[in-house]
Order: sequence, then C-alpha cells, then structure tokens
Amino acid sequence: MTTVNAMNLAEVGSLVGDVARAQMLTALLDGRALTAGELAWCARITPQTASGHLAKLQAAGLLAMEKQGRHHYFRLASRTVANMLESMQVVCAVDAPRRIRPESRIDKEMRLARSCYDHLAGVLGVSLADALARQGAVDLSADGGMVTDKGRALLAGFGIDVDALDARKRCFCRPCLDWSERRHHIAGSLGKGLADHLFDLGWITRVKDSRVIRVTPTGQRGLEKTFAIDHPA
Repeated sequence: MTTVNAMNLAEVGSLVGDVARAQMLTALLDGRALTAGELAWCARITPQTASGHLAKLQAAGLLAMEKQGRHHYFRLASRTVANMLESMQVVCAVDAPRRIRPESRIDKEMRLARSCYDHLAGVLGVSLADALARQGAVDLSADGGMVTDKGRALLAGFGIDVDALDARKRCFCRPCLDWSERRHHIAGSLGKGLADHLFDLGWITRVKDSRVIRVTPTGQRGLEKTFAIDHPA
C-alpha cells in the first residue's frame, strides 16, 4: 500500500469512527435519501453540528447530495460505500462481548429483518437465500452467486422479471455476508428485485425512521407457502 492510499484509508476510518457520523451513515444504509434535519435526529445532534459532519462526509466522497426545492437530501454515494459499511458491521459483530448494553427491541427487530442498502438482510434475508438454495434456484458461495435455469423459471413464476434484472449494469446475484447471522443473504440486482417484489406484494413493510423491515400477516402466509419460511414475528 502506498503512503497516499494509507492516508486515504486513515481519513475514511477517522470519518466513520465518529459516533454521530457513524449513526448518520448507518441510517442511510436502507438506500433512501434523508434531509440534514432527519439525519441530525438520527444522530441525536443539532442541525448545525450535523451540517458540519455532512460536509466532511460529502467532501470525502462517502455521501452524495441533491437539492429538491429548499431541501438538501443526502444518500450514500455508491453501493461500494454501503458494502464497506456492511463489512465493517460484520467485523464489529464478531466481538460480541464488547456489547455494553442489553439488546433492545429495535436491536432484535433489526436482526430479524432489515434493509441492507437495497436488499433484505437479517433472519429474513438469510432465510430467503437458504430457501432458494434448497430449491436449487441459486448457487451461492463466498466467491459469488449464480441463478440456475430452474431458478430463473421459479422466480419468473413468482413474478420477477429475471431477464430485466440480469440486463442491469450491476452484479446480478451476489452473496453478501450478513453481520448478525454470519451467513449470506442475496445482494445485487436479484436481491433488490426480490425486496422490491415483496414490498409490492405487501408482504413486507418499512418501519418509519428505521432500517427495520416487518413481515405482514399476508407476508407470513406467502413466505410459508412459496418458500417454506416460517419467519418469526
């Protein structure tokens, strides 16, 4: 590693290492754009303090900002940034004894089902990946993932336009190591397509001001019937 690269790594590490900035970055891991005021609320800091943090994150290329009327909306600059943050959470989760407070209701709900940028994670995300693997629809390994011919037919029957997803300019099917389950869920355009379709069906809903995903009663029945998943409430 060159000195310049080491300095850049140190800069990014220092930016993410601040608790308030880490909270704002984590809040954006559901892929949505939030205002400075909303991010200040997430980090429990004043809007003025948040503006300074956001300027630093934007200058470092970790955040992108767009104007809409009088509001400024911030989002993660890229999927690469999201992948970095998720990978850091995997590392942090390895040392479980460092937890300094009891697990809260939100912690438990995050472990059950949450958004991981634009796809599903937690018990729900891993269970979907496991179900598709059991049915021979996908083949996942630490090095990559692929959808089988059987999987293409199965997903098409479920209402997912697999060819359209495959044509997008991004990885089609990518395993993503889940920080809470320590196993893989499905990322890439297929992961996004699965999440979008479950939202469209009304099987899952977002919890306001959180990355938590809730499975609806309709979703409980649908997941059981389609994927043989008995997702805990």
